[in-house]
Amino acid sequence: MLDTTVKRARVATSTLLFTNGFVLGGWIVHIPVVMDRTGIDPATLGTLLLWMGAWAWLGMQAAGFFVDRIGSAKAVTIALVAMCATVPFPGLATDTVTLAAALAVLGATNGVVDVAQNAQAVTVERSFGRPIMSSVHAWFSAGGLAASALGGTLLAISSPIPLNFCLVAVIGLVLALVVRPHLLGDDIQEPELRGSRPPWTGRIVLLGALAFALMLAEGVAYDWSTVHLRDELGTSEALAAVAYGAFSLAMFGTRLVVDRVVAVTGPGRFVRAASLVGAVGLAIAALAPTPAVAIVGWAVVGFGLAGCVPQFFSAAGNVDPRHGAAIIARVTGMGYVALLSGPSIIGLLTNWVPLTTAFLVPLALCLVASALAPRALRSPA
Repeated sequence: MLDTTVKRARVATSTLLFTNGFVLGGWIVHIPVVMDRTGIDPATLGTLLLWMGAWAWLGMQAAGFFVDRIGSAKAVTIALVAMCATVPFPGLATDTVTLAAALAVLGATNGVVDVAQNAQAVTVERSFGRPIMSSVHAWFSAGGLAASALGGTLLAISSPIPLNFCLVAVIGLVLALVVRPHLLGDDIQEPELRGSRPPWTGRIVLLGALAFALMLAEGVAYDWSTVHLRDELGTSEALAAVAYGAFSLAMFGTRLVVDRVVAVTGPGRFVRAASLVGAVGLAIAALAPTPAVAIVGWAVVGFGLAGCVPQFFSAAGNVDPRHGAAIIARVTGMGYVALLSGPSIIGLLTNWVPLTTAFLVPLALCLVASALAPRALRSPA
C-alpha cells in the first residue's frame, strides 16, 4: 500500500513536467511571430535551434553533477525558476543576435530542468514499484497543449508578444514553487561516490542513440508543425498553432495509458510498434493536401511517439542507480540535443528541398528506432 507522501510526489513530479512543457511551449507556439519580429528565415531558425540545443546539452552535463550532489528535488526547483525567468527573453529579441542570446540561456536552463525532473521521476517510479514514467511524461504534453491554447488565443486577439511571454513565465514560476514541498529528496549521491563517473557502456550509447532518433522526430513536431501549416499550406498563425495542439493532445492522452500497455508487452516490443506509427504520421503530414489532413498527421505522430522516449529514460535511470542522474544526463543529453537542435537539420535542408521532403529524415529515424528498440530495452540478465 503506497503512502500519501509517494502519491503526492507523483502528482508533484507530473506538475513539474507540465510546467516544463508549458514554459517551453510558450516559446514554440510563438516561433512564427518571433521569426517575423526578428526578420529571420527558416534556415536561420534552424541554425539558432542548433545553438539552443548546444546550450541545452551543456546544461544537461552540468546537471548530472549537480543533481547527484544536492538531489533532484532541490536541483529541479532552482533550474525551473531560472527557466521561467529566462523564457521572456525570446519575446524581447529584435534581431538574430539578441534572439541567439535569449535561446542560449533558455536552452541551458531547460537542459538542467530535463535531467533533474527525470531523475525525480525515476526516484518516484522506484517508490511505486511499477511503471509510471509515461503517465508522468503525459503532463509535459499537457503543458504543451495548455501553452498552445493560451498562445493561440493571445495571438488571435493580437496581444503584445512580450506580454504573452511574461504571462507564461509567471504561471510557470507559481507552479514550480507550489510543488516543491512535495518532491522526494532521498536521491542524493553517497559521499564516497562523489567525484566518480560511471563508465560508458554499449547499452548506454544505444539508449542515447535511439532517444536521439525519436526525440528528433518529436522536435520536428514541436518546432516545425506550426511553420509547416503556415508556410506550406497557407493557414493563419492562429490555425497553425492547432497542429502543435493536436500533437500535444495526442501525446498527452496516449501517455496516460501507455504504462499499462508496457506492463503487458514489455518496453522493447512496445517501442518497436509505436515507432512505426510515428513514421506513418510523419508520412501523412508530409503528403497532406489540406490543413485538416496535416493536423491529423501531426496527431498520429504524437500518438505513435508518446510512450517511446520515457522508456529510454526509465531504463537509463536503472542502469546503475548509484550514478542515476549522471547516466540520465547522458541519455537525455543525446535525446534533447535532437529535440532542441536536431530540427535545425530540417531548417538547413530547406535550402535545397521543400520542407515536406525534409520530413523524410525523422521518418527514417523512426524506422531505425523500431528495428533496434527491442535490443536496447531488453530486460537485464
